[in-house]
Amino acid sequence: MAGFDGLERAIAALEPFAGGVFFFQKGKSSAVGAETGVTLDEFVLAHADVSGDGGDFVGVHFHDAGPAAAVGAALADVVDGERFGHAPWIPAKKAGVNAIVAGLDGCGTQLENARPHSTEQNHSMNKTAILAASILIPISASAAVDFVKDVQPILEYNCVRCHNPKASAVEKGDTSVELDTKEKAFRGKTVVPGDATKSKLYKTTILADDADKLMPPMEEIKKGSSARLTKEQTEILKAWINEGAKWPDGVTLLARKKEVASGKNEVLVVADIAKRIAATTKEKTEAEMKPYTGTITGSDVTFDMVPIPGGKFKMGSPENEKGRKADEGPQKEVSVEPFWMGKCEVTWNEFLLFMYPEEEKKARVAKSLPAELNTLTDSVSHPTQPYVEMSFGMGTDGYPAISMTQHAANKYCQWLSAKTGHFYRLPTEAEWEYAARAGTMTAYFWGDEASKIGEYCWWGKNSDFKYQKVGKKRPNPWGLYDILGNVCEWTLDQYEPAYYAKMPAANPWNKATLPYPHVARGGSWDDEDAAALRVAARRASTKEWKRQDPQLPKSIWYHTDAQFLGFRVIRPLKTPTPEEMQKYWNNGVEKDDPRLNRAD
Repeated sequence: MAGFDGLERAIAALEPFAGGVFFFQKGKSSAVGAETGVTLDEFVLAHADVSGDGGDFVGVHFHDAGPAAAVGAALADVVDGERFGHAPWIPAKKAGVNAIVAGLDGCGTQLENARPHSTEQNHSMNKTAILAASILIPISASAAVDFVKDVQPILEYNCVRCHNPKASAVEKGDTSVELDTKEKAFRGKTVVPGDATKSKLYKTTILADDADKLMPPMEEIKKGSSARLTKEQTEILKAWINEGAKWPDGVTLLARKKEVASGKNEVLVVADIAKRIAATTKEKTEAEMKPYTGTITGSDVTFDMVPIPGGKFKMGSPENEKGRKADEGPQKEVSVEPFWMGKCEVTWNEFLLFMYPEEEKKARVAKSLPAELNTLTDSVSHPTQPYVEMSFGMGTDGYPAISMTQHAANKYCQWLSAKTGHFYRLPTEAEWEYAARAGTMTAYFWGDEASKIGEYCWWGKNSDFKYQKVGKKRPNPWGLYDILGNVCEWTLDQYEPAYYAKMPAANPWNKATLPYPHVARGGSWDDEDAAALRVAARRASTKEWKRQDPQLPKSIWYHTDAQFLGFRVIRPLKTPTPEEMQKYWNNGVEKDDPRLNRAD
């Protein structure tokens, strides 16, 4: 799709709907082409060579006006509200049903007077594609609304906060409606299975802005604690109720907050952390670097760090290495400065303190910490509560934390720095490979053959289909455990297949400018090909790692489908400036939609 910006923007706008199965057609004008149920990714692959040669178009079909309108709004609002080309979205009629037609890139005003047209008619196109939402086939291939994936997020973020047993509105008697359990939600006419028009849960969300019974209430919307439900959200509630309001047994809803930025200016937060680090850090030379055990202030949780000497190494793999991929070369000699690295991957014992700040606050009460330290650590942005138990039943005590985004790992490092008074961050890709090799130049740090992999690594052939406790296998020569296998590990770098050819020779770091892809290293318990655990092997992040995330927009904190992904921290000997710390901890591309990220 090179040079075909309009279609690319259309595909980007459709990403929030990628969980469903679409029916696409491609042909001339509105001629009905062969219809095939495919996912959005399959469509992109199938039509990556669209050239806009004067008549290509793609039809996207839905069952009713709700999904179609939502897709129409998504496509129409891209690029800061501008329409594609010069053509607005135009209501039309086709085969007796509603339709929406959009002109993309250069389609111009020729669609402004669009009208129903037969399959014989052809509009001349000028380097364009047409995307038509024709309201014929369900967005999810006739699948019923999924309560946990589709409905639960809407209720938890917008309704349950005020409608649960502990809510002030309930305690004061301002409302008797509780939505945390199925039994309570189905009392009276709050939810009338099979009839949304009689259900208060649906009817109150579509009232006018000035209606007294609008839900969420306008006063909460104005305060920013809630938001008016979108058309897509109300249509989901409507469809769910009309389908019988199926609520799985045992599912209890929790009140959740929207993801919001820290109340304090991030630059000021970083500056305050930098002052604490400057007052705490003592080591100045490589000779002073010793292994140490750190304690997360306010808790009894500890972590071990080992010194990694500065030096040079040849990054990448030789062309004759078994299992080598093209993105591992060309090999290049690079140098890195000394740093400490986590002996093990960050465990749930450590990460949960960051992930659940309210629980961490309770635990630190007995520690009598200075108020200013608490204020500093609380100023760092923390993850929102996840929808699922994030260990996925694989264990927490002593096990590696998983499924966090690179942004979440970066913010953990910032929080840990504020807690301890030492500067921590993710390793660059070069630092990670240098430490993993530990002075070796073979495919694995023990040699070129994978025969000893079971001695050093948890991988697909010995992991019992899950991650394992850290530090149980043999370490590499520099004392790093699980540097290959168990969970693959985040680095700071943007993934670029050809980066090695242009990277600098000293301290290379391919700074992130896009939400995807970023680089993870080391292979995991889920990899059954030993080649994926070679020291030079690279893994690129993808939006598929958030496929199950029910939020729109997707969470900036969790990769729900990357249960093979974790990280470890490093602490450089040379402490960076506050401005450099800001860049390490805040890359500005944490949101999946690049248009929602900060300009810097």
